[in-house]
Amino acid sequence: MFRLDNKVALVTGAASGIGAAIAETFCKAGAKTYVADRNVEGAEKVAAGIREAGGNAVAISLDVTSEAECAAAAERVAKEHGALDILVNNAGIGSVGTLLQTSGEDLDRLYQVNVRGVFNVTKAFLPAMVARKQGNIINIASIGGIVGIRDRLAYTTTKFAVVGFTKAMALDHAADRIRVNCICPGRVETPFVSARLKEYPDPEAAYREMASTQLFERMVKPEEVAAGALYLASDEAAMVTGTSFLIDCGWSAGK
Repeated sequence: MFRLDNKVALVTGAASGIGAAIAETFCKAGAKTYVADRNVEGAEKVAAGIREAGGNAVAISLDVTSEAECAAAAERVAKEHGALDILVNNAGIGSVGTLLQTSGEDLDRLYQVNVRGVFNVTKAFLPAMVARKQGNIINIASIGGIVGIRDRLAYTTTKFAVVGFTKAMALDHAADRIRVNCICPGRVETPFVSARLKEYPDPEAAYREMASTQLFERMVKPEEVAAGALYLASDEAAMVTGTSFLIDCGWSAGK
């Protein structure tokens, strides 16, 4: 079960964290995976590690805010493999602040990556999926797309948009046999988060505070999000579309 043999996938924001874990997991399951990121050096490092482990991965430069780069990536994949089987829109950025602490520029910056980036990449790859009547799109949203998060006004706004985008696309393209889902993780212990925790006077206390929103009092690991992505990417999830797959360890269940 949960094999991706003979499938071609592309994961954005895959130079580290959740994206890297998804790319590695997909390759272990048999997929040919494009490791896409604006950080080309990081993407090359992830792809090289996958190849050393016996997987089939190639790095590709991609700034999701650029329509031209998204179109070029789609053209390259089409030339090398035909239509893409699995697209994972993982690239995203965050911001801290309430409305009073958030500028219009802050909101625009997050919108350009978290929302317009998903739009740009998907629009570039969707036509070939529609023509073939087959495709699988997985958007990485957030628990912040399901419930509000204090001091994360811009981030929460954009992640709610990703969840809505996912549901609208699932409705629009069901007749094209394209599945569209999103994953909504709780706080994830990525390398970026780990680095920020080390900046606190008491990193262990900071970790406990961040993890306290999740019932098992620890953060989600990137590999656990990747496991959810593998399920949604697999044929075993053939009847799953338009859903928000929560990996939040009970955060959304309430207090």
